[in-house]
Amino acid sequence: MIIENKNQLSDFLKGYNSQDSIIIPIQNDENKHPIDDGICLLYIQLMDGDEYILPINHSETLNVDLPDLDSDTKKFTTDKKYLQHLLPLSNIIDVNLINYCVKGVPLSLDEISTNAHNFFQMTHYKKSNINTVIPVLKHVERCRKVCKVLKKTIERHLNELNGVYNESILDSLQYVEQNGLQTKDGMVYSEYNIFTSTGRPSNRFGGINFAALNKKDGSREQFVSRFGGDGVLVEMDFDAYHLRLIADKVGYEFPQGSVHEHMAQFYGVDYEEAKRLSFQYLYGYIPQEVVELNPYFGKVSDYIRELWEEFKSRDFIESDIYNRQIHKKNLTDMNANKLFNYTIQLMETENNMRVLNKLIPQIKDFSSKLILYSYDSFLLDFNMEDGLDYLMKVKNILEQDGKYPVKVSWGLNYHEMKDITEKFVD
Repeated sequence: MIIENKNQLSDFLKGYNSQDSIIIPIQNDENKHPIDDGICLLYIQLMDGDEYILPINHSETLNVDLPDLDSDTKKFTTDKKYLQHLLPLSNIIDVNLINYCVKGVPLSLDEISTNAHNFFQMTHYKKSNINTVIPVLKHVERCRKVCKVLKKTIERHLNELNGVYNESILDSLQYVEQNGLQTKDGMVYSEYNIFTSTGRPSNRFGGINFAALNKKDGSREQFVSRFGGDGVLVEMDFDAYHLRLIADKVGYEFPQGSVHEHMAQFYGVDYEEAKRLSFQYLYGYIPQEVVELNPYFGKVSDYIRELWEEFKSRDFIESDIYNRQIHKKNLTDMNANKLFNYTIQLMETENNMRVLNKLIPQIKDFSSKLILYSYDSFLLDFNMEDGLDYLMKVKNILEQDGKYPVKVSWGLNYHEMKDITEKFVD
């Protein structure tokens, strides 16, 4: 049924509010970020099989005002963050995430299309809002194909969903995305993808790889504060993050101060060389003489061996924080060191997500915005009216009772950042 009047809408809502459903939003222009766009159509299939189209902005139909679709029922969708940007709802379950938890990859939905979609996208690719002129029934045809795949995954694997990933991690990343990044030419938006082999999010949209912005070529200079003269960008990044994460895991306690200076004492080299050697050993081969002389890497070597034995015997490893399982069947060409590197990234990601879950409720009511998270750093668009107490609050939460010290820098743009860590020393 295509909903085009109040009576039809009322009948639809009775069924919708009483049973679970699959919701597939169709935005006006798929080349735009959903935050920067609007809804063309909503395809909703109730679990009993009844189908509905809510036309919001389509050339073929009488369009309706978007009703309140929040309810206690479950709403299954292909991309929870995407749906929330277009239509904030509760009780959303990301079916791609279900498949990812089971098979290590999302569903192959991008391949599902119709001849009409292919024709319009090939012949009118330069035009905006193409979805508003693609026939409604062709949208329905595509959505039906998607629903078949989603229903099969729901029926087989719903109980294997990692609820924390669905509820906490996706929500936190959606929060960061919606804040956007101000450039000299206007606002741009990032898009995190957690469906990677380790769960460490990639982050790209609109031709920008936000997870790998070059520090040297000036490409970061375009990012500025949305608050004009009242704002600056502030970055907080963890010091020797991976070394400290693994130390916490293997029970090694670094002394107060610099990790690399501590390591330099074992190596008999200067700070920079110690830093290079530590990362070389952590991500690669640990020589036996280092295992014997350096107690940290002695413990790391034992952990790598134990992790590999566990992986071979159980056919999976499980994360410490959110109990995500990485299965042997979903990985290729594994060896002990490669598995260890995967584990480091998993530790990093889940610890960051745990921190974000604590941080966001504490800062969401301030003017300042958390605008980017990348591996070991967090970028804030800081409104100076919020004061240094705000930055101190963020820093304290990130440092997790001092276990993971952060360095602080700020600047008028993301390229010209100055270290101000000393301003936060008691």
